[in-house]
Amino acid sequence: MTAALSPIESAAQTALATVADPLTGQDWVSSRHLKSLKVQDGVAVVDIALGYPATSQWPAYTELVKAALSQVEGIRDVQVNWSTQIQTHAASRGQALLPGVKNVVAVASGKGGVGKSTTAVNLALALAAEGARVGMLDADIYGPSQPLMMGISGKPPSPDGKTITPPINFGMQMMSMGLLVENQAATIWRGPMASQAFDQLLRLSNWGEPDQPLDYLIVDMPPGTGDIHLSISQRSPLTAAVIVTTPQDIALLDARKGLQMFEKVSVPVLGIVENMAVFCCPNCGHEEHIFGQDGGKRMAADFNVPLLGSMPLDLKIRLQADSGQPTLVAEPDSKVAGLYKEMARKLAAGLSKLPKDYSAKMPGVSVVQPKA
Repeated sequence: MTAALSPIESAAQTALATVADPLTGQDWVSSRHLKSLKVQDGVAVVDIALGYPATSQWPAYTELVKAALSQVEGIRDVQVNWSTQIQTHAASRGQALLPGVKNVVAVASGKGGVGKSTTAVNLALALAAEGARVGMLDADIYGPSQPLMMGISGKPPSPDGKTITPPINFGMQMMSMGLLVENQAATIWRGPMASQAFDQLLRLSNWGEPDQPLDYLIVDMPPGTGDIHLSISQRSPLTAAVIVTTPQDIALLDARKGLQMFEKVSVPVLGIVENMAVFCCPNCGHEEHIFGQDGGKRMAADFNVPLLGSMPLDLKIRLQADSGQPTLVAEPDSKVAGLYKEMARKLAAGLSKLPKDYSAKMPGVSVVQPKA
C-alpha cells in the first residue's frame, strides 16, 4: 500500500495490524499482505493476498477482519477480498531454480512402510484443493508408487524428443519412472544411474504452463538416507522438506536420520507428520495406539520443528490410495481429508516465512573480454 490514507482508513489499518494470521502468527499489515484498504460512506473494503493457499479458511479469516474493524468508529460494514499470491523462495545452497516451478518440497521418511507416499500425494492434492498449482514427482526410482495412487498409466508424450510433458490427473501433473518402464519391471541400477535418472525426470519434465508455474512441486523421496538421497538433496533446488514417521521407536530412529540429513545439506524442515498414530475400532469405537503414542510429537520437540499433524490408522486411506483415488479425491469432505488439508496449510504457511528468491529481479551480469 502506497496511497495516502484518510484518518478513518489509518485507524482501520491500525486496528487490522492487531490481527495475527492464525497460521503464520504475523499480522497482514506489517507482513505486506494487505494490498488495499479503502473506507467510503462507512463501508471498509479490504484486499488481502495470502502467501499460502487456504481458500477454505477465507470465511473464518473474514470474521477476524470484521471483528477488528467493527471497533473503528465510523465503519458500519466490512467487505474482504481474498487472493493467493505464492512467492518463490530461495532454494537450498543457492541453487538455480527449476523452470516452471516456484518451490520444491521433499516428503521423506528415512524408512519405508510408514505411509510416506500416501501422505505425499494427499498433501499435494490438499494444497491444490486449497487453491495452489501443484505437481508431483515420484523420486523412488526402484519402487515408484505414484502412478498407481494417481491412477495414471502409459508413457508420457515428448513434444520435441528431448523433454517430457508430465500427464495430469485430478488437476495435478505427475512424473514417475513407473511411467517409463514396462509394467512391473524391476529397475536394477546402481546409485549413480538412479541419481542421473532422477535428475532427468526433474529437469527434463515440462512443469507448469506458460506464464503459470507450479506453486509447489512435491517430491516423493525414496526411503532411506543413502547415496541417492544425498545426491537428490544436494543437486536438487529443494526449498524445504517434510518428514513422515509413525510413533514407533524403530521408525523414529530412521526418521531422525532423515531429518538430520536435510539439516546437513541446509534444507529447512517444515515439520513432521505422524502417521498411524491411533487405530479406532470401526465396530466399538475403542481407540488403541498400536505403534506407540506421541512419538512424532516428541521428535518434533527434540528438533524444534512443528508437528504438522497426526493421522489415524484408517483402512480407507490405504484402500483409496491403492485404487487410484486418494482420500482427497474419494472423500474430499471427510474428516481425514480435513486433516490432510490442515497439514497442507501449516506446511505452506511455514514455507511462506522462508527467505524469498530475488534472482529473477536481479539484473544479469555479463563479462566482456577487453579488446586486444
